Amino acid sequence: MNPAPRIPGHRFLHSPGPTRIPDEVLDAMHRQPMDLADPRVDAIIAACERGLKRLLHTEAADVFLYAANGHGVWEAVIANIAAPGQQVLVPGTGHFSESWAIQAEAMGVTVVRTPWREGHPIDSDAVEAALRADTAHRIVAVLAVHTDTASGMTSDMQAMRRAIDHAGHPALLVVDVVASLGAAPFAMDALGANVVLGASQKGLMVPPGLGFVAADAKAMEVAKRNTAPRFYWDWVRRQSPLSYRKFCGTPPQSLLMGLQAAFGLIFAEGVDELWARHRRIARAVHAAVDAWSEGGALRLFVEVHEARSVSVTTIAVSPGVDPEALRTVARERFQVAIAGGLGPLAGRTFRIGHLGDMNPAMILGCLAGIEAAMQVQGIPVGRGGVQAAVASLAAAD
Repeated sequence: MNPAPRIPGHRFLHSPGPTRIPDEVLDAMHRQPMDLADPRVDAIIAACERGLKRLLHTEAADVFLYAANGHGVWEAVIANIAAPGQQVLVPGTGHFSESWAIQAEAMGVTVVRTPWREGHPIDSDAVEAALRADTAHRIVAVLAVHTDTASGMTSDMQAMRRAIDHAGHPALLVVDVVASLGAAPFAMDALGANVVLGASQKGLMVPPGLGFVAADAKAMEVAKRNTAPRFYWDWVRRQSPLSYRKFCGTPPQSLLMGLQAAFGLIFAEGVDELWARHRRIARAVHAAVDAWSEGGALRLFVEVHEARSVSVTTIAVSPGVDPEALRTVARERFQVAIAGGLGPLAGRTFRIGHLGDMNPAMILGCLAGIEAAMQVQGIPVGRGGVQAAVASLAAAD
């Protein structure tokens, strides 16, 4: 059987996860594993824990690392803070809030939902109203998605904290930063978040398979009192100086080596510059889509300007436009891999990921490939999308 012909250059990966892996991270992951008694294992784990706490801007929280994806750490959080029959509140953000809610229900937890209005962030007033209505304080936690990867929307977590406080409710604030950490500002301690969870394959620039949870003292007390059966996910069991117990078995050394290298890149760049770079690139993408939208066939999905994510841009298409066909042409003819719609947005949207190891030249190449694919598909779009992105980048401070 003849092998497929080699395609020159490299395919542009503009999924919102997994994202492009820097060479330094790949090089670190090429190292051989070590026996568990080797002190370098503990040193790598400690470096990853320090890096997470520094990026999360927390000093007091306990950090737990898992050989798991984001759905795994969703389950870890639920297993530790809620027993079957207890309630959690899940504010609506679209596909990922609903997926988290369904997962909680599968674990026997009762879910109170607030409605989601397409194109809009979490309704903090609805969250406060739901908490005020819970006079018996049956709700043990608010599970909020910071950036919903499907809708490309970032919600205001300070508004979540205020909603809980104004309602006078003791519920934990649990924040999913899977799609925002390493791209958008986040400060766990200043926010007053009790639990934060994330994963490796997006802004942290590491392959999928490594998840984390940070839990403060209040959350740890809830976990200690929680009667839900658990073992692998158990924070109390993992709260140990021994690496074998930290991971409830063998640590995923290659992924940890990669994460340590990724933190080296992040902190060498500087966190403030990291955030600024993501803002500049996101503005360029939004400028291109605004120009394309003049043709009437597509538009930015998120209607609230300040809620547009710096991690991923979701683009709604008009009836008759096939986003999956567009993705195929972009990937196979122009070597630009973009993402499709998820859940209720499947067949209605496509997504451009622009987080992680990304620079202006890379995003311009991505946008040019998409514009070329739209021309091939005969999609009516306004002219000058790439030029609008160039102008945005040239004007950025």
